[in-house]
Amino acid sequence: MTTIKIENVSRIEGHAQVTIQLDDEGNVQDAQLHVVEFRGFEKFCEGRPFYEMPALTARICGICPVSHLLASAKACDALMAVRVPHTAAKLRRLMNLAQLVQSHALSFFYLSAPDMLLGMDADPAVRNVFGVIEKYPDLARDGVWLRQFGQHIIELLGGKRVHPGWIVPGGVSQPLSAEHRDEILAQIPEAMRIIECTLAWYKDSLDNYREEIRTFANFPTLFMGLATPDGELEHYDGKLRVVDATGKVLLDHADPADYADYIKEAVESWSYLKFPYYGALGYPDGIYRVGPLARLNVIDRVGTPRADEEWAEYRALRRQAILSSFHNHYARLVEIVYGIERIEQLLNDPEILSPHVRVHAAPNNLEGIGVIEAPRGTLIHHYKIDENGLMTWANLIVATGHNNLAMNRGVLQVARHFVKGAQLQEGMLNRVEAVVRTFDPRLSCSTHAIGTLPLRIQLLAPDGSVLQEVARP
Repeated sequence: MTTIKIENVSRIEGHAQVTIQLDDEGNVQDAQLHVVEFRGFEKFCEGRPFYEMPALTARICGICPVSHLLASAKACDALMAVRVPHTAAKLRRLMNLAQLVQSHALSFFYLSAPDMLLGMDADPAVRNVFGVIEKYPDLARDGVWLRQFGQHIIELLGGKRVHPGWIVPGGVSQPLSAEHRDEILAQIPEAMRIIECTLAWYKDSLDNYREEIRTFANFPTLFMGLATPDGELEHYDGKLRVVDATGKVLLDHADPADYADYIKEAVESWSYLKFPYYGALGYPDGIYRVGPLARLNVIDRVGTPRADEEWAEYRALRRQAILSSFHNHYARLVEIVYGIERIEQLLNDPEILSPHVRVHAAPNNLEGIGVIEAPRGTLIHHYKIDENGLMTWANLIVATGHNNLAMNRGVLQVARHFVKGAQLQEGMLNRVEAVVRTFDPRLSCSTHAIGTLPLRIQLLAPDGSVLQEVARP
């Protein structure tokens, strides 16, 4: 038996390693994704006043702080037993959509485009965002601009692009000004031009990735996401829906606050990341996926004109649920279209400039749950407090956790297909990493660790001796 270790999966947020076991003939027998960062953030929160939680949990991740702000604020709303003002809810939606656009742009243009544009087998020295800038400058500029568009909206609303404290228990801290509204609206046409051009290029290039589409976590699972009561795409305040691989609805209109009735969590000794599963099917048969692919699988329609057109074309890839996680890339682009359209709709709402954006209250419940759709999937914040409003317990289930079983199975599927023989090849191992990137994991969110790890890939003989080693700084 030979072991290949990828000590640090590249072009993701956080640190993970992959172990691939080969038999004596060089065939893959097993593969596992190890999340090697320690999870401990929930314990840090105990004893803190509940109203500090949005600002605290936003610091979990510099990529998706808005998502944690929103889920945390919604949990605090539940602790106070209040309903936020209509305008505050719309402004929260607006910032969440801006986060969606900028995060999807980061994932597609910065982290995954190097593989698609430069090739899975390309030299890693050039297979990166700088290589894309050199060879495809127009597309690279569009990616930078689109991400800046989302970040700029966050900055205009919250005062800064990273870790804004604007979303608070009971609403938001400041109303939107007419000047900032008009500034965002003026950028909508360019944002739509960029995403339409990107979609046209991507759809024309799909035939180039047939083998990856066929093998990148392409297997039956359940899919979970939020949807409106009418079955439309929802990121802020929907109900839980679960469908199977045929598209059959197994759970619908479920209150997200009842998530623990449906979602259970398992642990494995070889990873610090928990393994959530759909309780009715048990572990590990209750494997499910969340995120862009899952969201577009669970809905009946998107809910905005251009995005509905793109979604219909996307769903034509397969009559039933879309199974290959490679299509997360496609789904992200469709969601960016939706995000831009909904941002424009919200900004044109007459209520959006109302100054009534926050309510105040003391704690009225000892338990509160907040659930939203973060860019990479369903995000759950569950808090318990004492009579003084101090945190006694917290549980966070992030998208990367929901997808943990599927990522592991995807790593095994890709390794079995591409990794052959005793000689390491860059393209083989890059595809193992690339299937993880399709999920766009946020490992610091899921494990809340501090520190960095080097990248070292070793090929070991059955006796443990090192046959080959590749190191990256």
